[in-house]
Amino acid sequence: MDYKQELITTIHDLGCDLEQLNERLSELSQTQPTAVLVPSLYEELERPALATIRDHLTQCHFINNVFICLYAKTREQFVRAVQFFEPLPQPTLILWENGPRVTEILAVLQERGFDLLKFRGKGRAVWLGIGLASLEAAAIALHDADITTYDRSYPLKLLFPLLEREFGIAFSKAYYARLGNHPRSLHGRVTRLFVTPLITSLMELFGYKDYLRYLNAYRYPLSGEFALTSDLALNTRIPANWGLEVGLLAEVYRNVALKRIAQVDLGCFEHKHQPLSQSPGEGLHKMCRDILQSVLRTLTETEQVVISMDHIRALRVKFRREAQNLTRQYFVDARFNHLHYDRHLEEMTLESFEQVILEAGEDYLKDPAGTQIPDWTRALAVMPDLREKLRDAVISDMADARDPLISYEAV
Repeated sequence: MDYKQELITTIHDLGCDLEQLNERLSELSQTQPTAVLVPSLYEELERPALATIRDHLTQCHFINNVFICLYAKTREQFVRAVQFFEPLPQPTLILWENGPRVTEILAVLQERGFDLLKFRGKGRAVWLGIGLASLEAAAIALHDADITTYDRSYPLKLLFPLLEREFGIAFSKAYYARLGNHPRSLHGRVTRLFVTPLITSLMELFGYKDYLRYLNAYRYPLSGEFALTSDLALNTRIPANWGLEVGLLAEVYRNVALKRIAQVDLGCFEHKHQPLSQSPGEGLHKMCRDILQSVLRTLTETEQVVISMDHIRALRVKFRREAQNLTRQYFVDARFNHLHYDRHLEEMTLESFEQVILEAGEDYLKDPAGTQIPDWTRALAVMPDLREKLRDAVISDMADARDPLISYEAV
């Protein structure tokens, strides 16, 4: 039985009573409204995972509001999305993040010196979504749209620690075992073969810095499933690259006392399996580059660590040894549990990740500034009613989508 605690509070599933949690959270959410935020590309509507997520959300009576941040190429796609989420019983707002109404609002912000239009991808969607959700909710749970193992326990476990006031938790992060099927195998390559040996190597290189100990406390630092209070959401900068999850943990580290941070066991978990890619600007390679640069940047910002090219070369050497040790351990664990494990492929993967260290380290030393979207408090200083304007735009977009008399080419 696993009772182990970390530098942050670890909430294990030791056979928790989900029905009891559900009843308590439903009671708490009457005075502390909750929201679920799902950033999504339109393409996810055409895959089975998002329909499963939608159907399970219909059973989540402890969720007061649902927010979908959608990237859709055409108005017809947005209309289809509005129809897709109609079965949800909760008030549901679908923000068409690249639609004309939202783009017009962002253009006004740009004219005032706050440029969101230069950002693309999940980071901007998350930023827009948490601002909108903070109008309605005291606690916001966020997760991706491609989770194939989704059920109502996910948002339940993430939100409960925030609403139970005697816990004093402001941020909860999911951890889990990522197991693929067909065949049953270990997934989560970037966490297993890059982030874990990277953090260990950095601690050996720079010592047990508080930030590295903090990162090392997370059992799955790259999980995209977390919940936070609306106050924290408004005061958090959002990374605008593939290092979003690690960059967000750095923001939480800056803004929240460790005793107010928790990680929650979601059990076995799976979502879309990303390709490794051969190009440094794509796929998992791009993710690893952005993660490493985010960690190095935060080390300098919070721990005053001065990083040189000699450190990067030493990091590469240490990383390889740590990662090779882990592949042996994963092999034993997988074989014991009768999981498929291609040790040669794992070794090849970690060797490709090793190459990323040198390339990303060189790029970081040339330009250590990074890319982050300023927090919502700054945006509200530029446009105090920004959230209300976005909400009005969403309501108008959804009203148009439900009106069969509107010619969408003409709007």
